[in-house]
Amino acid sequence: MKDQQGSNRISSGAIAAVSAVVVAVGGGVAWFTSHSSNTPTPSNPSQQIAQPVQPSTRQPVNEQTPNVYWLRPKDKNIALVPQPVKVASVLPNQPLEAAFQSLLAGPPTGGTDSTTIPRTTKLLGLKSENNEVHVNLSEDFTSGGGSTSMIGRVGQVVYTATTLNPKAKVYIDVNGKPLDVLGGEGLELEQPLTRESFQKNYPL
Repeated sequence: MKDQQGSNRISSGAIAAVSAVVVAVGGGVAWFTSHSSNTPTPSNPSQQIAQPVQPSTRQPVNEQTPNVYWLRPKDKNIALVPQPVKVASVLPNQPLEAAFQSLLAGPPTGGTDSTTIPRTTKLLGLKSENNEVHVNLSEDFTSGGGSTSMIGRVGQVVYTATTLNPKAKVYIDVNGKPLDVLGGEGLELEQPLTRESFQKNYPL
C-alpha cells in the first residue's frame, strides 16, 4: 500500500509540475503575442514612401520692354520718339496693354515730349496675334484738334501697337467699330495701318 500511495504521490506531483510548465509557457506566449501586436514598428526613413512632387501652377514671368511713342518737335516737323517701359508679363497681351496704359496717361511732365491723344481716352480692348494688333479705344480718342493733331495721335497708336513687332498690321476701333474717318476735318484712315503706310500716307 505504501508503494502504491508513493507511486500515486509521484504521479500527482509530476502532473502538477507539467501543468505548471504548460501554464507558464502558455502565459509567456500570450504575453509575447500581445506585446508584439501592440508595439509599433520603428520607422525607417529609407523605407518611407516618397510623396510625389506637385508641379508648380505658376506661369513663368517674362520681362519685356515695349516702347511708348510721344511727339517731339524736330526742325519744322514733329517726330515720333520712343520711351521704353519695363513690364513683367505673364499673359501674351500684357506688355502692349501696359504700354497703352502709359500712352493714355500722358508723357512725363517737364520734358519736350507731348501727346495729342485726349487724356480722357480709355483702352477698351487690345488683342495681338498672327501679326495683327487690334486696338479698341473710347470715343474720346476722336475729339478735339485739327488734322496735325489727328495724324499725330494715329501715329502714336500705330507705333506703340507695333513696338514688339514693327511689321504688324494695326486695326483701330472706336467703341468696337472700325475707325474710318477721324476728326472734324475728316481724316480718312485706310486700315489696316502699318508703320510703312503711316510714313507714306500721313507724314508729320
